[in-house]
Amino acid sequence: MLMKRTHLLTTLLALLALTVNAFAQNNTPTFPDYYAAADGKKGAELKTALCTIIRANLNDNVVSYSPGLWNAYPKTDAKPNDPTKVWDMYSSISDFTFGAPDQDSGSGGSTEGDKYNREHSFPREWFGGAVAPMNTDLFHVYPTDKLVNNKRSSLPYGENNGENYKSNGGFSKIGKCTLSGSGAVNCFEPNDIYKGDFARTYFYMVTCYENEVTSWNNGALGVTLDGSKYPAFTTWQLNMLMKWAQNDPVDQPIVKETPRNEEVAKIQKNRNPFIDYPGLEEYIWGSMKDVAFSYDNYQQPTAIMTVKTEHRYNDGVMYNTSGQVVDKSYKGIVIVNGRKFFNK
Repeated sequence: MLMKRTHLLTTLLALLALTVNAFAQNNTPTFPDYYAAADGKKGAELKTALCTIIRANLNDNVVSYSPGLWNAYPKTDAKPNDPTKVWDMYSSISDFTFGAPDQDSGSGGSTEGDKYNREHSFPREWFGGAVAPMNTDLFHVYPTDKLVNNKRSSLPYGENNGENYKSNGGFSKIGKCTLSGSGAVNCFEPNDIYKGDFARTYFYMVTCYENEVTSWNNGALGVTLDGSKYPAFTTWQLNMLMKWAQNDPVDQPIVKETPRNEEVAKIQKNRNPFIDYPGLEEYIWGSMKDVAFSYDNYQQPTAIMTVKTEHRYNDGVMYNTSGQVVDKSYKGIVIVNGRKFFNK
């Protein structure tokens, strides 16, 4: 038994060394102690605290619809290998250069790869149209292929078989949602490599605009939103977004979100905390919602992983994250049979 526990402890320590990401965000040069007011908060209270932080002064710093968004995109959405090119997340064939003639000027865009325009990933119809600051909040308004954007219109994000539309190579798709609880609503599915990006965009939107989201409708209510401040999302939508965020982590496999977060922050003077703290959604809606958030000693929820089958140990033995045997009175994160739990 001692040898087995020693082997388990070695496994846990090695695993934690590889996966724990504790980092001091209070040392961020541009925003010292930016998230300090959220320290110690959990679940819905954490979401509200973050709202207060990232919503402050936003009205005074968002750009104009035109030319503000157009002028911002070369800073926020340029391809790293060629800063003259638009990083489009809807089409796999577009090769847009910033500005004319590729920028949408009110005509063209009838074929994929012809024009790029301004995509409200969180459709502006849902919050009432050209309403500030949501209408030009760079954290959800991206440059995308005009045709694919128009095909999407204000459809919710979801997963489908692409029976109604597929962009070139099936990169983006439209069809009846196949997810349980969705009611088979017609939906738009972005490519897998950007699903996490859009999930963290949506987490930002319902957090930043917590005080407005309860009044948003126009096709969103009952499909994407549930009409509340918390959880804000319908069950099927939240489950999907959590899955997308987990399957497509920040800057994996493509380093895009962190540089974009920094550039948007320079312009809007706010940040997306779901990019700054990968896995933060778990502290608000998921497996860590009963764990206090620490802004300067943050531990990603992925820090405690399922122990591989060959390293599992006897049923009924409970360990803390240091590999020590504990009993049922222990409060906090425990590992039993290779899986993590939060013991209240």
